[in-house]
Amino acid sequence: MMPDHPHVAIATRLKRANGHLETIIEMIEAGRPCTEIAQQLRAVEGAIENAKKALIHDHIGHSLKASGVKAQAALRDFRAIAKYL
Repeated sequence: MMPDHPHVAIATRLKRANGHLETIIEMIEAGRPCTEIAQQLRAVEGAIENAKKALIHDHIGHSLKASGVKAQAALRDFRAIAKYL
């Protein structure tokens, strides 16, 4: 993947969320209060949700640039990925 590819930013977001998740696991193992753990889990869920939206929006934007037969294939692809919104 090229450094300026939009998915690099998405991968960076997911790596950050992964690190946060590892910290949450440590919190659980350390016996931290459930309310703190739940709050941190919600933050990770939000980060993953935002990464998913960024990926899908990038895909849609790229697909809409196509024309002709490519546009028909892009539309099929869009319908397939839209179920993850």
